[in-house]
Amino acid sequence: MSTIRSMTAFAHASGHTESIHVQCELRSVNHRYLEVVLRLPDSLHALEPALRELIRAVVTRGKLELFVRLDPGTTDQPVLNKALAENLLHLAAEIDALARHTAPVSALEVLRIPGVLTHNPNMPIALNDHVLQLARDVIKQFIEAREREGQALKAVIMEKLDQLDHVLTQLVASIPHILEHQQSRLVARLKELSIQLDRERMEQEIVLLIQRMDVTEELDRLRTHVDEFRRVLEQGGPVGRRLDFLLQEFNREANTLASKSVSSDSTLASVELKVLIEQMREQIQNLE
Repeated sequence: MSTIRSMTAFAHASGHTESIHVQCELRSVNHRYLEVVLRLPDSLHALEPALRELIRAVVTRGKLELFVRLDPGTTDQPVLNKALAENLLHLAAEIDALARHTAPVSALEVLRIPGVLTHNPNMPIALNDHVLQLARDVIKQFIEAREREGQALKAVIMEKLDQLDHVLTQLVASIPHILEHQQSRLVARLKELSIQLDRERMEQEIVLLIQRMDVTEELDRLRTHVDEFRRVLEQGGPVGRRLDFLLQEFNREANTLASKSVSSDSTLASVELKVLIEQMREQIQNLE
């Protein structure tokens, strides 16, 4: 059985290969789809496809940011491309001559031009393999953190679902009493107004009243939704969207119950259902 996962998590790992110190972090927040953002040093951009594939293989939703940092005090020192820098300065001098005025170019401006600063070409080849392995370790920790948070969310959601189921059970049990009470009120009201109706007409009015108050279908659908919700939650895996859809159905039936309510008990039950549904929805927004 798959495990429920949260969409929020954080993981960190670090290690050394030869003289290089590498740090790797992976964090995520809620998102409707899967979005992967990589923050890598220029010397590691060739690893982007492999790193994205590692993440996409195990994650389906959330906005993820993967950070890889190399200790600047060890190896990833920038190297000046002297030929390119000299060429740029000559071009700047020619532009000054054409413009017939001096427009000095600072060293900092030249350094900002792409390609002027490159990275050490002697970077150990083993670094890429080391970074990929470190990323695998971080992703494993990240998934474990998502699962721990997911189990905590599942416990909260199940508690709310049990409360909702209890409210439904009480409401189902109270329906006959509510109908009987409303029927008695109708008869008493008619007598109070001195309205004389034959027995057949009285029965027709009572049937119409019961039909307007009948919430059997809504309650049956809600019980069906509760069973399906529980099944999906126990099944596990990426269930966030499915559960969110079911809660929309919950809310639709709860609104119908409220519109048909003719007693304070059923009104309070409808309100309590809507409160529980909203509390569950807030938690489900965090599920993958």
